[in-house]
Amino acid sequence: MAQSTARRRHVRNVPPDIDTGIEQDPAHHLTGPFLPQTPLGTPTPARTPSPGARIPSKPRVSPWIRWAIDPPFRILVVPIAGYLNWELLTPFLGLSSEQLPNPFAPFFLLSNPVSSSTPSDPRYAKSWGDLAFIGYHIVFFSLVRQFVTITTCHPIARYFGIRSEAKLARFGEQGYALVYFAVMGAWGYRVMSQLPTFCPSVSLNLLHFRRTDYPHWDMKPELKRYYLTHMSYWAQQLLVMVLNLEKPRKDYWELVAHHIVTIWLVSWSYLMNLTLIGNAVYMSMDIPDAFFAFAKLLNYIQWNNAKVVAFLVFVGVWSYFRHYLNFRILWSVWYEYDLIPETSKQWDWEQGTYLAGWMKYQVFIPLSLLQLLNLFWYYLILRILVRAVAAPTAIDDDRSDDEAD
Repeated sequence: MAQSTARRRHVRNVPPDIDTGIEQDPAHHLTGPFLPQTPLGTPTPARTPSPGARIPSKPRVSPWIRWAIDPPFRILVVPIAGYLNWELLTPFLGLSSEQLPNPFAPFFLLSNPVSSSTPSDPRYAKSWGDLAFIGYHIVFFSLVRQFVTITTCHPIARYFGIRSEAKLARFGEQGYALVYFAVMGAWGYRVMSQLPTFCPSVSLNLLHFRRTDYPHWDMKPELKRYYLTHMSYWAQQLLVMVLNLEKPRKDYWELVAHHIVTIWLVSWSYLMNLTLIGNAVYMSMDIPDAFFAFAKLLNYIQWNNAKVVAFLVFVGVWSYFRHYLNFRILWSVWYEYDLIPETSKQWDWEQGTYLAGWMKYQVFIPLSLLQLLNLFWYYLILRILVRAVAAPTAIDDDRSDDEAD
């Protein structure tokens, strides 16, 4: 008991202006992983419930939504099997794919090719089939998440001495985040390299509303697949969160707000043919998230020197992508929106132009809300940085494994 009291005093032996606020919360998704960790290999202490105490059980998940966290592989196989059978059987009926399109194709193939595009430069437009693609890939990402988390990340975590179930779960989450955002960040850069907004320095100095080629309704195949894939990922993340399919964090509502604003931006930019701006915003979010997940993983395995270097790099990457570039985008939306051609300043479904006067605020408001969330998190990131510089060894770990992030 005396040792425990001494440890708690040692934990609090930090400058008072640093050891305050949410950055000391082990359950916060951003600050929690950077608090000191329980020594690796430490077994989870057994706890004896008090007499008459009721041991809580995990909440039951309805079988109708269980697929969102533990999807059976057959859900993904059924559309593929249906597609192959359709392709094999329809020729015997004397029908071509033009006469009777394969109804299973939109689940995993792009739909609505533009008939006027050439085979050397194919283009695709929006279609109702995109909803089938998104629904299929929501299940796909649920399966990929389970595979990466359990099959890949958990064995790696155990190899480095992580034993508690709580930390295994958090390590798996960040491992999946690293894989996803690293892949999507690199893919987003590749997609941007094919677009008129590309600049080798990624400074987005060509991202201006005064461009005369709006609307961008005919998308390159890779841009459309990239956009719909991202939309599926964020829809799956929001679904898991709002249905409480996983243990919620203390910053639950911050993350829900972030996911809702993200889907708002993604959906509207896609529907309003603003995919070039959407690609730029996507990339500015994905790249720092990959660095962030990597720094968290290093902290979990207690590679302290590497963690500090990774965190410093992350702060620089976050500052550039999530603030500098996004403020440039906001500036462009606010000051250059009125420079668009008059032919685009109308809501015309047939022409694919939707930039009526009020759309300026529809674009600016969600981007601003996202930036406000990022600024709040940036404040916490800088607090972590100050704490690391001002008191790098003053904080010891006194958290049980079920409290640790």
